[in-house]
Amino acid sequence: MLKNLFSFSDRYRILHQTWFAFFLTFVCWFNFAPFATTIGKQLDLAPEQIKTLGICNLALTIPARLIIGMLLDRFGPRITYSMLLIFAAVPCLATALAQDFHQLVISRLLMGIVGSGFVVGIRMVAEWFQPKEMGIAQGIYGGWGNFGAFGAEFALPIIAVSTSFLAGGASNWRLAIAFTGIIAAIYGIIYYNSVQDTPTGKVYKKPKKNGALEVTSIKSFWAMIASNFGLIFALGLLAWRLEQKNIHFLTLSQMYLAWFLLAGLFFYQSYKAWQVNRELLIGKKTYAPAERFQFGQVALLEFTYVTNFGSELAAVSMLPAFFEKTFALEHVVAGMIAATYPFLNLVSRPSGGLISDKFGSRKWTMTIISAGIGIGYLMAHFINGNWPIPLAIAVTMFAAYFAQAGCGATYSIVPLIKKEATGQIAGNVGAYGNFGGVVYLTIFSLTDAPTLFNTMGLAAIICAFMCAFFLKEPKNSFATDESEISANQNNIFLTEE
Repeated sequence: MLKNLFSFSDRYRILHQTWFAFFLTFVCWFNFAPFATTIGKQLDLAPEQIKTLGICNLALTIPARLIIGMLLDRFGPRITYSMLLIFAAVPCLATALAQDFHQLVISRLLMGIVGSGFVVGIRMVAEWFQPKEMGIAQGIYGGWGNFGAFGAEFALPIIAVSTSFLAGGASNWRLAIAFTGIIAAIYGIIYYNSVQDTPTGKVYKKPKKNGALEVTSIKSFWAMIASNFGLIFALGLLAWRLEQKNIHFLTLSQMYLAWFLLAGLFFYQSYKAWQVNRELLIGKKTYAPAERFQFGQVALLEFTYVTNFGSELAAVSMLPAFFEKTFALEHVVAGMIAATYPFLNLVSRPSGGLISDKFGSRKWTMTIISAGIGIGYLMAHFINGNWPIPLAIAVTMFAAYFAQAGCGATYSIVPLIKKEATGQIAGNVGAYGNFGGVVYLTIFSLTDAPTLFNTMGLAAIICAFMCAFFLKEPKNSFATDESEISANQNNIFLTEE
């Protein structure tokens, strides 16, 4: 595959167009972080409010990834991605025009919806590439798309400074942020008119039922319910943070109302899950071995995504301010240094997928990389102002490599679970990346950077042990095509025993 990577025909054209769509959603999603301190000064925001905006940026991505996953499986990636890119203009322009903290909270909550775009490309790439190439294909899609975080942190401050003459000599962050949304909307129209969901002659498989994931055992049903509760918990945590002192976005009674509504959402999700799986639960339906998969394995992949992508979200959101304060740097310089973290996505995430393809064991690839994440963040825990800046950069890049490679390794497995429900499964796993980001950034907002690094490192070490003992190797995950899978009777699902 690598020798044809820069071909712009057939499936490679689809891959390049799709990772660029993801790239633009990430530029939009992370367009606030490079200007956090500047916006804080101009709008007179407290440090706690700035940290809270970072959490808001992630919050709605949690339910959005689940919803987008269902829409994706039903309508296909072409329509879903195009609409999401066009929608990106709304929160970008809202952020650019914001005049106070409350307006910023609303705009960044809406921006979280744009962050769900990653899920769409997972299904698109899975439709165009064979299982044996899934790791590298998904790694390139995810890694080069994730490079949008670097694009935001490196390029947007340059745009803001170079157009400062339009803002009376001040950093023109408003124009830079608005520009990202306009470009995304234009590309959404281009994407709609230039891609197709599947290769010619291939049928796009849709779930038989909509509204919730169809599982294949009662045990998996309860595991799915527990998984949904974890995501609701993350949103409840955000509501609690918005009520705390120095934030004052919600009153105490409004926080309780938010919790009540979230509880209602959880029960509604559970009801829809019961509806979709009713025949299984009452014993009227059973699944053949080739149709079964373990949701417990999905849950373990959710945990891996907490430790890799969740930590990446937290790090990218806080590193510009961390370098600025720790080493007394100008915000433009600090933003460029912090951009070395997402910069590695160009090679680290694809290499994680490639290693998973070539190593011959997706399970042990995931285990080793998770351990590397833990070691990297535990080393970053010791960074302080007395360190040479190049050494601090080297340590953060070490952690960055393993975190991003872990994302590639995770999504080398996700599309191999159940093809017609790839959107929903990818949405669940992806949402837990945001769960991790919300939890980690909440910890950061209450403590400090060393505590955050320590927490992320310990979580990754625990994840490595769980992968070693509980993660199962997907069956036929190195098959060359779907006919080979069918010939072996067992498909590439993680089958239940």
